[in-house]
Amino acid sequence: MQDFLTDIARGLPATVPFVGPEALERRLGLRFKARIGANESTFGPSPAVIEAMSRAAAESWAYGDPEQYELKAAIAAHHGVEIANVAVGEGVDGLLGLTVQLTIAPGDRVVTSLGAYPTFNYHVAGHGGRLDFVPYADDREDPTALLERAHSVRPKLLYFANPDNPTGSWWNAPAIERLMDGVPAGTLLILDEAYSDLAPADALPPLLPFRDNVLRFRTFSKAYGMAGVRVGYVLGPAALIAEFDKVRNHFGVSRMAQAGAIAALADQAYLQTTIGRIVAARETLSDIARRNGLTPLPSATNFVAIDCGRDGDFARLILQGVLERGIFIRMPGVAPLDRMIRVTVGTDEELALFENALAGALENAREKAA
Repeated sequence: MQDFLTDIARGLPATVPFVGPEALERRLGLRFKARIGANESTFGPSPAVIEAMSRAAAESWAYGDPEQYELKAAIAAHHGVEIANVAVGEGVDGLLGLTVQLTIAPGDRVVTSLGAYPTFNYHVAGHGGRLDFVPYADDREDPTALLERAHSVRPKLLYFANPDNPTGSWWNAPAIERLMDGVPAGTLLILDEAYSDLAPADALPPLLPFRDNVLRFRTFSKAYGMAGVRVGYVLGPAALIAEFDKVRNHFGVSRMAQAGAIAALADQAYLQTTIGRIVAARETLSDIARRNGLTPLPSATNFVAIDCGRDGDFARLILQGVLERGIFIRMPGVAPLDRMIRVTVGTDEELALFENALAGALENAREKAA
C-alpha cells in the first residue's frame, strides 16, 4: 500500500485525534456506566428533533437535498444573515477539514495554541501544512501572543476557539474583536465557536458585518445534543462561503440530519432548558472536584477541566483509575494542561457515579505517587 501513497501520507503517524469510548471498552474489557468524556450531551436532543428524524428515516431511500436549502434558510433566519453566508457540513470537524483543503498547500504555515483542539491539527498535517504553536497563558488561549506570532510568521490560517476546549475558558467580545482587527493581511482567522450556545452573552461579537478574513464555526453537537448526527455550519462572507461548494461532499449531510437540525433550531425553548441543566451540572461537577481537594476551572462549555494539583503523570493515574471504575472521561494531552482531567456534564446519577470513581482513583493515585 505504501507505494500508492503520497509523500505526505507516508509520513503521517498511524493515529487518530481521539480514542473513542468504544475502543476503551474493548481494551479494558468492560462497559462504561457513564459516558461523560467526549463533551456529548447526555440530556439528548429535543423530542421534536427525534420525531423529525424518525419521519425522515422512513425516507432514507432518498438522498438529502444536496444544496441543504431548507436547513441553510433556517440557520440564516436564526442568525439574521443571508443563505449565501452559510455553509453546512459534517460537524465542525468536517468543515475544518474542508477549510484546510481549500487553503493549505504543503509547507504553508498555520498558527494555533499548544494543546488546543487536535482535530484541526490533524487536518493541517494531512495536507502538509506546518503547525506553529503558541503556549496557553494561565490556562487560556493567549490572543495577544497568537497575534504576535501571526505577524512574525504570516500564516495562512490562525485558529482560535471561544469558548475553548480543553480548558472551558473564554474571552469577552472586545478581546475577540481585537483579535479579528489584528489578523495580518493574508491570514484567515478560524474562529471555532462550537460551544457558543453555552457562552456568556458578552463573549460573542456580533456576526455582522462579516469580515473578509474570518470564518465562524458552529455546531449542533453540543448544546443541541446531536453529536452523533454530525451536522455543523460555518458563517462568513458570501464570496468565501461559496468556495466550500467546490470541495464539499454534497450528499454528506443526510436527510435525517437536515430534518433534525431544522427541528432543533425551531425548539429554542428546549435548548434553553438544556442550557439550564448544563449550567447546574457544571456547578455540581465543580463541587465534586472541591470536595476531593481538586480545583475546577471556570467553564463556559458543557464540561469542566479539573486541576489535579500535580503533574501529568499524576493526572494520568487518576484518569486510568476512573476509566477502570467504569466511567469514561478524558484529559488534555499537552503539558502543562495535562495536569488536568476533563469531565463532561451529565445527569445527577452520572455525576454521582463519577464522584465515587474519582474518590477511589484519587486514593490509589496518591498511594502510587507517595
